[in-house]
Amino acid sequence: MIYHLINNMYAKRSLGQNFLTSESAVDKIIDAGDVTADDIVLEVGPGKGMLTKKLLAFSDLVIAVEKDDTLFKLLQTKFKKEIENKKLKLIHGDILEFETNQLTASSYKLVANIPYNITGVLIRKFLENNHQPECMVLTLQKEVAERIVSKDKKESILSLSVKAYGEPKYVQMVRAGSFSPAPKVDSAILLIENISKKFFDQFSEEKFFEILRAGFRSKRKKLSSNIGEIVEKSKVLKSFEELGLDPNLRAEDLDINGWKKLVACLRSQENL
Repeated sequence: MIYHLINNMYAKRSLGQNFLTSESAVDKIIDAGDVTADDIVLEVGPGKGMLTKKLLAFSDLVIAVEKDDTLFKLLQTKFKKEIENKKLKLIHGDILEFETNQLTASSYKLVANIPYNITGVLIRKFLENNHQPECMVLTLQKEVAERIVSKDKKESILSLSVKAYGEPKYVQMVRAGSFSPAPKVDSAILLIENISKKFFDQFSEEKFFEILRAGFRSKRKKLSSNIGEIVEKSKVLKSFEELGLDPNLRAEDLDINGWKKLVACLRSQENL
């Protein structure tokens, strides 16, 4: 009876629900995260539990956060045995309000089929967190995944923000028909691994993002001109000269390593 109820549930547009139905996509998510029995997995939005079931076959502990009232109750019944055996911890709540101090382990992996409308804020929440995941495997809008890995060789605030914390890899496309209901666009599986805050060893996160946002403030302007609005222009030009950067460079043409060198150089002159 419970399986009939779950399978016949309608997705709620208000929650951005699109239930994953592709077994091959689920398998690819597991493979991308290299999920083993030793891993603690935090799953965002288990939905009807298709991915949850496969995660439980590999991991000894899955913590799943589900916001939908009806789905939460149905999942409680569907996974009653796993909950009793403490293999699954099912939490009723909003992942954006989830406190990572609920995770007693020092290391965990995050797996999520993300509603398109919370993609940016969810990625930011966990990458900026002091208790970061070891890696993140996300199913998100294909165009967003491509932007994060800079498929067109052009950087953005989003791509650079992710790369400041980890290494994003485009795993594979997931057709719209692999979801129910089918979204209007295709999705993709994105892996972010080697997550840490080592990038910020020479300057603060706050100052890096302040300069990054300034650099992209006006696409029509050169990077040096944009940054020159918050840092003394002569010091900006001096930094460009020291690093051998073209003063006509645009923000989107500087990779993450270039940005790190630039902010570090500016910091040495501005004591940022």
